Amino acid sequence: MSFDDVYEKELSFQTDRRKASVEFINIISDLWYDKSIELVLFRNQLIDRNVSEILNLHEYAGEFVQKPISIFDSVEIAQAIKTLDLPPAKLDIGKLTYEFHLEDNKYSNALAFVSEKLKEAKETKEISPKDVVLYGFGRIGRLLARELMTRTGKGNQMRLRAIVTRGKIDKIVLEKRASLLQYDSIHGDFPGTVRIDLENKALIINGTTVHMISANGPEEIDYTAYGIDDALVIDNTGAFRDKEALSRHLTSNGASKVLLTAPGKGVPNIVHGVNHTEYNPNEVDIFSAASCTTNAITPVLKAIEDSFGVVQGHLETIHAYTNDQNLVDNMHSKYRRGRAAALNMVITETGAGSAVTKALPSFEGKLTSNAIRVPVPNGSLAILKLELQASTSIDGINAVMKKYALEGDLVEQIKYSLNNELVSSDIVGSSAPSIYDSNATIVAKDGKNVVLYIWYDNEYGYSHQVIRLAKYISKVRRFTYY
Repeated sequence: MSFDDVYEKELSFQTDRRKASVEFINIISDLWYDKSIELVLFRNQLIDRNVSEILNLHEYAGEFVQKPISIFDSVEIAQAIKTLDLPPAKLDIGKLTYEFHLEDNKYSNALAFVSEKLKEAKETKEISPKDVVLYGFGRIGRLLARELMTRTGKGNQMRLRAIVTRGKIDKIVLEKRASLLQYDSIHGDFPGTVRIDLENKALIINGTTVHMISANGPEEIDYTAYGIDDALVIDNTGAFRDKEALSRHLTSNGASKVLLTAPGKGVPNIVHGVNHTEYNPNEVDIFSAASCTTNAITPVLKAIEDSFGVVQGHLETIHAYTNDQNLVDNMHSKYRRGRAAALNMVITETGAGSAVTKALPSFEGKLTSNAIRVPVPNGSLAILKLELQASTSIDGINAVMKKYALEGDLVEQIKYSLNNELVSSDIVGSSAPSIYDSNATIVAKDGKNVVLYIWYDNEYGYSHQVIRLAKYISKVRRFTYY
């Protein structure tokens, strides 16, 4: 075969792959908007992806499980899912395709396989939609708004109904709020539409009304006046941090649950996937989603503790600068944070080491911690130096982390990176709160002293943990297959 013949064959194959990707995208959209069934590929979101992104995700999936997973396989499995009568669900088509290859001798076709794997879905209870109010509209608030509106689908899970801020709400304020939601210097443009409704003091996001409410305190608000009832209030202001202060939200007419997007005092601090099931939302009204760093390290620490045992350790987090630092040198309530954030590495404290014990009590007294704020606007790195009870090797510890990333209760939390060139900008936009850098792992000769590198998008990855916890609190978690 000549070089020209080989080239023509390659072109034809690429055309077929891209055509299959278009078909796959259409099936993904039909399942999501018609049936509220969301497909993911090894936890990577597929909704609103383009053809090239779909193909790149398949390359990652194949490398991850070390078995080719083609777009043609995904189309076959997706078509089978589409023919079934399923309730709202979130299904990992990568895992399904991988298992289909492993068990293809047991099933006559993809439909028979999918029917067997998803038979428990039909036993899922019906979901009642939950109204959501964002109290505050800063970095985390706007990312939550983006995700809630992008993933609304048929609206049978969580419905963003209102956003509460302080100060007057006029045309200029609404336009500025809309612009900050529409455009983001780190995460790019919002893949939807945002316009203002001055008469009703609202933002119209993807054609849906979200009321803008001005209030100096939760007690002033009557959510039922906006048609909102039994709402989950997600407080991302940072102003209320303890049970007494957060309870003020429950005095608002129409609010029934509260979720704080920061570490809280006197309330359950939750790292979703690790300890959320220890608290029944029928019995608890106020929750905390802990911090971004706590969400990054706790899933990994649980995997290591369960597999090897941890004697002691130290956490050093290399964290992107945040809005509580100064843009230029100026007075600050804390030492060093007053120095210009974009020009300096700044040593500061972090409570993440001790906060881990709220989710994993076995770590009481085992971890010390510190933080260094560095001149990047987003994307952070946690370095864990641990002394283990049982000896291991680099291959041994990587095998454990890969297993936890592939199956079990932490698949949404831990992403296993195979990238030799991973840097902080690469992980911006990752929905997993913990990105395990397998190529950076260090194990001492004794096999008991290890250094692990955990990347995390301290904005986007954390926001997804907040949404996962919000779904649990709201009891709108769909049937999942991971």
